[in-house]
Order: sequence, then structure tokens, then C-alpha cells
Amino acid sequence: MKQNYINGAWVDGATSSANINPSNTADIIDHYAQADAQQAWLAIAAAAAAAPGWALSNIQLRADALDKIGTEIIARKEELGTLLSREEGKTRPEGIGEAARAGAIFKFFAQECLRLRGDKLPSVRPNLDIEITREPVGVVGIIAPWNFPIAIPAWKIAPALAYGNCVLIKPAELVPGSAWALAEIISRAGLPNGVFNLVMGRGSVVGQAFLNDRRVNAISFTGSVSTGAKVAQAAIGRMAKVQIEMGGKNPLIVLNDADLATAVNCAVQGSFFSTGQRCTASSRIIVEKNIYPAFVAAVKEKLAALTIGDALAAGVDIGPVVDQSQLDQDMEYIRIGRDEGATLAFGGERVACATPGFFLRPALFTDCSNDMRISREEIFGPVASVIPADSYEHALMLANDSEFGLSSGIVTTSLKHATHFKRHAQAGMVMVNVPTAGVDYHVPFGGSKGSSYGSREQGAYAAEFFTTVKTAYCGV
Repeated sequence: MKQNYINGAWVDGATSSANINPSNTADIIDHYAQADAQQAWLAIAAAAAAAPGWALSNIQLRADALDKIGTEIIARKEELGTLLSREEGKTRPEGIGEAARAGAIFKFFAQECLRLRGDKLPSVRPNLDIEITREPVGVVGIIAPWNFPIAIPAWKIAPALAYGNCVLIKPAELVPGSAWALAEIISRAGLPNGVFNLVMGRGSVVGQAFLNDRRVNAISFTGSVSTGAKVAQAAIGRMAKVQIEMGGKNPLIVLNDADLATAVNCAVQGSFFSTGQRCTASSRIIVEKNIYPAFVAAVKEKLAALTIGDALAAGVDIGPVVDQSQLDQDMEYIRIGRDEGATLAFGGERVACATPGFFLRPALFTDCSNDMRISREEIFGPVASVIPADSYEHALMLANDSEFGLSSGIVTTSLKHATHFKRHAQAGMVMVNVPTAGVDYHVPFGGSKGSSYGSREQGAYAAEFFTTVKTAYCGV
């Protein structure tokens, strides 16, 4: 059984749970500790005790530790990526790519340890110097999702440690394996006891403990809209700093002048790869009418050529949905789409494979409108709606008509329309002639409207959340 890591020691949980392979439900990867409220309290106490010392720790020590972590992750990316794919269901190449990204994130923030900038300004009053510096916020509680089980923990843990914070991480219950493997690497990086703590368990127990305890100075959450709203209320209620990444209903506009091959690649990659289980997936495809028939026909042809199966098998393009609950949700939305009058132009049925798993053929709905539930609500599966548009202006209006604003894309050969779209798309990230899903590790990640709340994640902008600004005056 894999244990929790608290105050520099591996400890059993109150109970344990099985980690099941969604490509083969007969395959139990391992059993993982489940903390109770008392164990979560002990982890919080350890982090709080370690926080003052770590906040003042040498920046080279931090940089060396994070670089060591990143180097080992990259060296073991195939092993870690295989584990990731086995427990989450994205294909092995995608899993390996995610593991490599996690390593790159740690190495990036190793250098950010050495680049924390401040300001020295003159005062408007005589004989005063002013220094503006950044300091760690203290103890950071991290609540991570299941769809990126090593990259998202990495892009939260690495900056938290780099800027001198102590970390409590609760990974998603569905995918504890990747977080445990990451924690095992971190445990050997030379951090003082209590600086990093892995607390696996239920959100209603461990996550709630993080939210309730005033010693946890900040909460970084990625997950569903409904849970995110509860996290925000709890954190703000006790004046804790909070950063929330939630859902998306991301549009991809395809204009009449688009290169068809580029448009199809952007749509299929963005909508269906990683089994559509990405908050940046392009689940609304808004297509100008003149190119609509050719685009739909080409997407259907591309989807028909995809191989669905075991995430670890060679040549597989689409792995399973993560679990039975998510599969049930996907199937329910497929039923809703039909009932709303959309045309199921391709897929949408269970796929039988050699092993028992949660396999679903990607579903493409056509003849959709932007007011259908399948066009407005986040499904979080391989289901996309194709919506006709009369013009670029109409397409832009449809794209922005959403309560979400994470990622927004356009495929066009028009510099005029691309330039206008970058300025007027109501989203935190804008993509031109590339899929809506897929971002670099060294630039900010986040959205607007109901998709995000608080400071951006990743890159140098992570300092906005993981540090607080101090202004110091000194008489001379």
C-alpha cells in the first residue's frame, strides 16, 4: 500500500482505496492511503511549523531542490507517463508528454527562485528609502483534479516551493498514483520536514480540513464549477487567499477562408484527444455556412480513422473515459443532445475492447444551436457540438455567448479577422490556427467569467498568487 507523506515521514492512512485502471477494470494498480481529519490536521500542523524557516531559506537551496526534482521526473518520464496513462486513461504518448512537462515545470521554477524581483523607489518625502519586496504567503493547500494528475500538481507545487511556501496537496481520489510518485521524488530532494506534505483522501474530509483551518493561508483549486464555488466561499469566508480554475465550454471558430486540413486537425485534436477530458477542449465548434458541409464530412472521416482502446497499447488514439460515473455523464449528455434536436452525425456509442473498460466512441453533433444544453454545459468528455454561423461577426457573438471564458480559438487565413479575434474573444487564452487545448509551461494559464477566479497559474505570473507584496520605508 502507498502511504501518505507527512512531516518528512511515510504514514498509513485511516483506510485505503484501490486505484483502478479505466482501460481494464480488472487491473488494480495499487492501494493508496486515505487520511482522516486527524491526519489532515497533523499535516497542517507540520506545514505551519515549518513555514517560518522555509520562508527565509536560501534561494539556491530551493533552486537546487526543484532542479533535482525536475531532472528525475524527466529521466523517468516514460515510467511516470505509463503509470499516468494506466490510472487516468489518456494514451501513453500523451502520458509521457505530460510527465515531461511536469519535469520542465520544476526546472523552470528552479530558476524562478533566483529571479524574484522587487523595486527600490524614491519617496516623495525627504530622507526616506522605499523597498518593495515579495514574500511567501505561508502554507498553501492544493486540491488537484484527475485529468492532469502530474502536470497540474507540478504547476502548483513547484511555484509554491520556489517562492518559499509550505505545501499540502490532496490529489484527486481517482488518480493518486501519479501524485504519490511525484511526492516520492520530492521526498528525496532535501526539503526540511513539513515543507511538503501529501495527504490523500476524500475531498469532503481532507479538502474540507484545508478549507477550514486558519493555518492554511492560501488555497489553489482546480476542478468542477460546483466544487469551485464552494471552495471560494469557504476560503473567502475566513479571508484566505484563493485561486480557482474550473470549467470551460471553449469555442473553435472555423471561417470560410480557413485551410480545411488545419481546421480539421484543430477540431479533432482540441475536442477529442485526451478523451475530451480537458478544461480547454473545444466542445463548441462554430463554423461558417459555406465551409460547414465540407468541414463536417472531413471531421467524420478523421474520426472514423481513429483507434479507440487500451491507453497503453501502441497505435491507440483515444483511450477510455476515466470511470463509470464520467461515462454515465457523457452518455446522458448524448441522450440530451438527441432530445434537443441535434443530429448525432458520428459516434456516441460504447466500444467493446479486449479488456473491460470505459470506452466511448467520440460523439459529433451537428445542426446545433448555441442555446442547447450540449452547447452551454461542460460535458468533460469526447462530445462536441457543431454550430453554424452566418459570418465572422455572428461566429464571434456565438463564441462569446457563454458563462465560461477559458480558451477560445479561430481557424482563418485572414490577418484582419485573426487580429480582431485576439482582441475581442472573451477568454483568458486565445488560439489562432492551433487547437484550443495545449499550452506551454512558462506562460500564464487561466480564464475569465466562470472559468477562473484569482491570479493566473504558471510562468512568472504564478508569483502573483504564491507571494504577497511588502512595502518597507527606511529613514536615512
